[in-house]
Amino acid sequence: MITHSEQLFQQARRLMPGGVNSPVRAWRAMGMSPRFIARAQGPHIIDVDGNVYLDFVGSWGPMIVGHAHPKVLEAVQKAAAAGTSYGAPTPAEVELADLLIDAVSGLEMVRLVNSGTEATMSALRLARAATGRKKIIKFDGGYHGHADTLLVQAGSGVLTQGIPGSPGVPEEIASLTISVAYNDLNAVVQAMEHHAGDIAALIVEPVAGNMGVVLPQPDFLPGLRRLCDQRSIVLIFDEVITGFRVAWGGAQKKFGVTPDLTCLGKVIGGGLPVGAYGGRRDLMEQMAPVGPVYQAGTLSGNPLAMAAGLATLKILAEPGTYEDLEEKGCYFTEQISALAHLMKLPLRINREGSMFTIFFTDCPVNNLVEAQTSDTGRFQQFFQAMLAQGVYLPPSQFEAWFVSLAHSPEDLQKALSAGEKALLDCK
Repeated sequence: MITHSEQLFQQARRLMPGGVNSPVRAWRAMGMSPRFIARAQGPHIIDVDGNVYLDFVGSWGPMIVGHAHPKVLEAVQKAAAAGTSYGAPTPAEVELADLLIDAVSGLEMVRLVNSGTEATMSALRLARAATGRKKIIKFDGGYHGHADTLLVQAGSGVLTQGIPGSPGVPEEIASLTISVAYNDLNAVVQAMEHHAGDIAALIVEPVAGNMGVVLPQPDFLPGLRRLCDQRSIVLIFDEVITGFRVAWGGAQKKFGVTPDLTCLGKVIGGGLPVGAYGGRRDLMEQMAPVGPVYQAGTLSGNPLAMAAGLATLKILAEPGTYEDLEEKGCYFTEQISALAHLMKLPLRINREGSMFTIFFTDCPVNNLVEAQTSDTGRFQQFFQAMLAQGVYLPPSQFEAWFVSLAHSPEDLQKALSAGEKALLDCK
């Protein structure tokens, strides 16, 4: 008998490309049709057929305090009662900007936008204007949104779908982006030397999250800072995923490397659409209306998103939250690794705090090439087996899993029991 989710997916495919509004949601790489979600609470999501799943997607990262947290709901409801959008300045924008600047070492000024894509494309425009140069450096497997200049060797859904770039991006624009291997400082040096005087910016996820989680080698981020300083290149940290996820203040706080510009999203909106970019005052004061670099948005600083973001960040600021997240992430990944070792299954786990990825490979995963050694067929089996046991994972080998404050020890134990059975299915 066809499920309600399957009925909705059939209808959706007639109305929307692939039946979804973001490609990875179609579950094509998992060989299944997606579950349509009706509601969520705490660490759980519930589909339209009433199936309850333990959620390790967390809306792709922002639900760090859990779904429908009472304090976040109260803040949003209070804001909504006063009106949903004004297209004018609000006190909440000032409060959130002040909090972000206080917490994130690289921020002296900040501009709020509606998405991570808007944040990165605006930061790159600013870097080009400030330097008078055109080209940028990114890293293979790094996904920084779907702006034309950033779909070269991109990760996330582009990688999941097996798309090398994207039709519709003119060659002239693609040629302005140089993509090199993550964690390879020599490749960065070679690119900078080959394009000497032409590089406006280098953009990097300080902890990669869009080819699966890939950690920076100890010298990588400091090396990027040094190389950019030597050549007056704007260093941009894309902390849309890592910002307030891996630490209060983001990865730059955790690794002690301060970029020139920082892009944020996800957690700072508490599950509502939001993005932000900011950094050195001399750079940010080149943005209109103070300076000549133009960027605008009708819904930027939307009061509902501000309310949800502020409520979420205030919860995260409470003592012990990041220690709790670290402990949960560490416990779960160590136990899964131990199970795979006992079963003699090839498995690697990369983790930073409460974000991690399981790769079905014997190879250490430090870049895109090594991430692609993972057995995606085996991951598909694992995904299907976990779903059948009520555990909801990212429907892609090349995405991050997320633990939230709402996941209890009992929840993690349930997921581990499901994982043991799923690993057996993968042998």
